[in-house]
Amino acid sequence: MTEIPEHLLKRAQERRARLAKEGSAPAAEAGESQPGESQPGADDGQKIPAHLLQRSAEARGKGQAATSSVATAAPAPATAPPPGPAAVGPAGHTQRLLTVVKAGSIQDVKATPTDKVHVWPHLLVVEFVAALSMTAFLLVFSMFVNAPLLGMANPNLTPNPSKAPWYFLGLQELLTMFHPMVAGVTIPGMGLIALGAAGYIDKNPSQKPEDRKFAVSILTIFLLFWATLVIIGSFFRGEGFNFIMPWEQGVHDIFDF
Repeated sequence: MTEIPEHLLKRAQERRARLAKEGSAPAAEAGESQPGESQPGADDGQKIPAHLLQRSAEARGKGQAATSSVATAAPAPATAPPPGPAAVGPAGHTQRLLTVVKAGSIQDVKATPTDKVHVWPHLLVVEFVAALSMTAFLLVFSMFVNAPLLGMANPNLTPNPSKAPWYFLGLQELLTMFHPMVAGVTIPGMGLIALGAAGYIDKNPSQKPEDRKFAVSILTIFLLFWATLVIIGSFFRGEGFNFIMPWEQGVHDIFDF
C-alpha cells in the first residue's frame, strides 16, 4: 500500500482538532439550557435555539468521522470524471446521435443511376449488328427477286410514263398537284423543320410510345403522308402520268419477276 504523505497527515490532525474544539463549545451551551426554554433578560434575537445547535453538532461529528476515515485510507486510483448530462432533444427526450442521423446519409451502398452511356460499346455494337442484319437481308432478297438493269438510254425516245426513282416519287407527285415552289421548297421544308423541332418541343425522357404521343404523332403523319405519295406515284400513274388503277396496266409491268 502507498504511504500517506506527512503534510496530509498533519493537515488532517489540525482539522480534526479544530472540529473537536468547535463541537465542544456548542455542546456546553446546549447543556446549560433545554430546547424551547428562554432565560430571562436574554436577547431572543441573538440566541441560537438549542435544537439547532444540537443538529449542527451532530453534523460536525459525522463530518469529522468521514474526514478521519479518508485521511487514514490509502489514496484511490484516479478515475474518469463522471459523464456530463445527456443531450436533451425535443419534448425532453434524451437521444443518441445514431438515432437522430439516418444511416442512409452516413453510408450509401447503392449505385447512383446515370442516364448516360458511352458510345463504345453501347451504341456502336448495336449499329454494327443492324448493318450486318441489313446486309444479310439484301443478300437473301437479291437471290429470289430479279432486278435487271434497263437498256441504254436513248435521247430520241422518252419513256412514257417517265418516273423518278421511288424515293423521289413523292416529290414528283407533289409537283403534279402544286406549284413547283410550293411542292419543291415549302412543303418539304416545313416537314423537315417540324421533324427537327419535335425533339425540342417534346422533352419527355421516357422511351415508351404511350408517353411520347407528340413525337409519335409527328413521325406517323410524316411517314403516312410521304408513303401515300410514293404508293400513288408507283402504282396509280400510267402513260402521261395520268391517274389509273393498278390492274389496268398489269402488275408485271411494274415489277419484272
